[in-house]
Amino acid sequence: MFFHIKATFAVTRRILQQLSHDHRTIALVFVVPCFLMWLLSWMFEDNQMMFKSIAPPLLAIFPMSIMFLITSIATLRERTNGTLERVLALPIAKSDFIFGYALAFGLLAVLQASLVATISLKFLGVEIEGPDWMLVLVALVDALLGVALGLLASAFARSEFQAVQFMPAILFPQFLLCGLIVPLSSMPDFLESIARLLPLTYAVEAMQNITVEATTSSETWQNILIVISWVVVALILGSLTLRRRVK
Repeated sequence: MFFHIKATFAVTRRILQQLSHDHRTIALVFVVPCFLMWLLSWMFEDNQMMFKSIAPPLLAIFPMSIMFLITSIATLRERTNGTLERVLALPIAKSDFIFGYALAFGLLAVLQASLVATISLKFLGVEIEGPDWMLVLVALVDALLGVALGLLASAFARSEFQAVQFMPAILFPQFLLCGLIVPLSSMPDFLESIARLLPLTYAVEAMQNITVEATTSSETWQNILIVISWVVVALILGSLTLRRRVK
């Protein structure tokens, strides 16, 4: 097996125990995205049509960004303080460590996506034609994408500052090209081709489809599966490129 279940669960349990004592990280995961959505609704208080059109796609972007930042820094901290080297000295594979981390932060992503989507739908006036659970599902998949990309980025960074620097390199191009600012059909062909290679494009498309479609189309499911494929590939690459310590 590519990873060992018991070892993976042991890593997951250790990470969750650490996070339970880190109140700032918990606040960043749960409070910040809710605050950003509330701020957005306040900004567009006099233009509810605009808010309702951009809020669902941003429910894909905010969780992804926050989970990327937290995961990359937390994983790198394990390497810089020698924890990873000590853990991997045990009979445990790199894949066990990566998937254990992914499972721990994935559980946080489930709670985060559920909380942010519920508050947005029930209290901030976000309206969609599709089922509410699809909004939660896409937000969750995007949060998991942030986790996977964060784990991958941490394998190449040598300091927490460098991990933060990967954020504009990995995430910002996706923000600009995902179709939220400029529709893909209005982009030059070359930029549209690049956008079609990026996972956030499909996440935003899925959110936009859920907003206007009463039933979930095959295109929406296809977009979700593409994002999930990116998650799996990023996790595998992260386990293959992970170094025991910072040199």
